[in-house]
This record gives sequence, C-alpha cells and structure tokens, in this order.
Amino acid sequence: MKEQIRHFTEKNWFNVISRISDKFGIRVTKLRLIYIYLAFATFGLAFIGYFIMLFFFWVKDVFVVKRKSVFDL
Repeated sequence: MKEQIRHFTEKNWFNVISRISDKFGIRVTKLRLIYIYLAFATFGLAFIGYFIMLFFFWVKDVFVVKRKSVFDL
C-alpha cells in the first residue's frame, strides 16, 4: 500500500516538469531553470511593489501637512 502511494505521487506530482518538457519538446534542465527564475522574479516583484508603495506613503506624509482644524494655520 505504501509503495503504491509513493509510486502514484512520484508519477503524478513530482514528474510534472518532465512531463511538460516531453509534451513541448523542451529540455528538462532548461524548463526547471525557467521555473526557478520565474519563482524568484515573482517573489522579488512583491518586495519591489511593497517598497514603491512605502516610498509614496513617505512622500505623502512629508508633503501633505495634516491639520486638525482651520485655525491651525
């Protein structure tokens, strides 16, 4: 039973990139490298977007003066 589960998972889950490469006729190493680069790029884009938003909020806080009432001029 355990061998059947292991064989099923290896065949259907861990062999995805090699099956895709066989289908499109691409070398497995190239496709794995592209997958790794895309994973790091999407992770990096999230940090870049965060820092851009942080910068714009900082600029807004520096230039926009918050006044509680009209008499604070």
